[in-house]
Amino acid sequence: MSREEEDTDSQMNNICMKIYTVGNDVLVAACDAGLLGKTLEDGDINFEVSEEFYYGIMGDTGMLERHLEGATIANLVGSMCVKCGIDMGLIMKENVLMIGGVPHAQFALMV
Repeated sequence: MSREEEDTDSQMNNICMKIYTVGNDVLVAACDAGLLGKTLEDGDINFEVSEEFYYGIMGDTGMLERHLEGATIANLVGSMCVKCGIDMGLIMKENVLMIGGVPHAQFALMV
């Protein structure tokens, strides 16, 4: 969905997300808004939460849930986004990586 199709003016919008469609796959890249543009560091890992990859629309967890329902792949960064994936049963807690104290999780559905 484009920014024009979503309610991006709400004060409750604290998640950045971008939706990619390639063939039959739908990738949802989402991060907690406060992480956008930061680099998470942990030992040899430098993980950039880039605006280019994660920012397309702003929304809340309800909007993220709606997009994750149709996703075949997701890349989630931050406590709100990862919790949403866990609550939906898409992510198992034991598979969450911590990078610089920030949760990160991915999933890919086999169809």
